[in-house]
Amino acid sequence: MSISVSIVEDDAGVRTSLAKLIDRSPGFRCLSQHASAEQALHELPKTNPEVVLMDINLPGLSGVECVRRLKPLLRGTQIIMLTVYQNTEHIFNALTAGATGYLLKQTPPADLLAAIRDVHSGGSPMSSHIARKIVQSFQTGAPAGRDTESLSPREAEILDYLAKGYLYKEIAELTALTYATVHTHIRHIYEKLQVRSRAQAVAKHLGQTQVLGGPARAQG
Repeated sequence: MSISVSIVEDDAGVRTSLAKLIDRSPGFRCLSQHASAEQALHELPKTNPEVVLMDINLPGLSGVECVRRLKPLLRGTQIIMLTVYQNTEHIFNALTAGATGYLLKQTPPADLLAAIRDVHSGGSPMSSHIARKIVQSFQTGAPAGRDTESLSPREAEILDYLAKGYLYKEIAELTALTYATVHTHIRHIYEKLQVRSRAQAVAKHLGQTQVLGGPARAQG
């Protein structure tokens, strides 16, 4: 069954290109397109897409505010921010509002489609630049904790890769595990750490790493 995707983007050219990419790719279908947050808020609860690609810089309400208002209405919908903004404030505002992924608009088409699959299956895709910014931010202010001691050695290894910005498929290759097994480990990590996102898990991981003797390294 195809993954239904809606697009919230004010640039007509970008919106059309994304819609064509999705509709022409096996396993995906573009359910709807919206030029503003207001339009999306009015129409998306009626169509209930599985994944939404959301721009930040929209006319009227911002994409972040749109996410904040949509999440209570579309609890099963996963939202990926697709934007040119790389500053930490925008990233954390979007994730706090309820976005599950954060990608830059220059993301290659194949990687964008992979991210849609990832978020649909429970992942939290992020461009590598974004993951590194999150890591750097937590390294400068992560609270110390001992929650990560409950993780198994394999779970701790996978969490370390997450903190370094690796994608799920890359972690699978590095650990010689299947994608499904990695996904299961990550779900267990979230449950044990009592978090709901990659960013929150990384925060706890880096806080514990600092206590034990040094920050984790970002992938470089």
